[in-house]
Amino acid sequence: MPRSSEPGSEPLLAAVSAAVWRRLHRFQWRLVWLRQSKFVLGTTGLVRDPDGRVLLVRHRFWPQGRAVGLPGGYALAGERLEQAVAREVREETGLEVEVAHVVQVSSGFRLRAEVAYAAELVGGGWKLDRREVVSAEFVPIDALPADLMPNHRRLIEQNSAWFRPVG
Repeated sequence: MPRSSEPGSEPLLAAVSAAVWRRLHRFQWRLVWLRQSKFVLGTTGLVRDPDGRVLLVRHRFWPQGRAVGLPGGYALAGERLEQAVAREVREETGLEVEVAHVVQVSSGFRLRAEVAYAAELVGGGWKLDRREVVSAEFVPIDALPADLMPNHRRLIEQNSAWFRPVG
């Protein structure tokens, strides 16, 4: 009996499937796309100011008791995730940020993946999107509000070193 690693020992259907797949190399990604689950990509910003405080926003549409959280939202088609978090901060608050690095990637809530970035305040001025945001402020990490979303509280605490004053 031939060992499975010897040429010619694979089942005929597997060999034919592999040959067809290789010939479709220009269309493979489209076929994979059709077959796979589609994810929504969200971004979250751990934004610090020069004093080491964290930017928190009170969202109009979030549940009572958990209405305060980090700025963020969904990435647009074709948008880099770093651009998405900077855009979301700007849209929600009017502030400009420089995105530094990824601090967390998570998934599991239905078909959503979330990427959290550390970011620094670099400019802009307060201009809240009142349709979505009730208020926004920089808060010392030792004075986080009680109604901060629990997963955002954990994210801030796990990345507390990021919130040391700059300079």
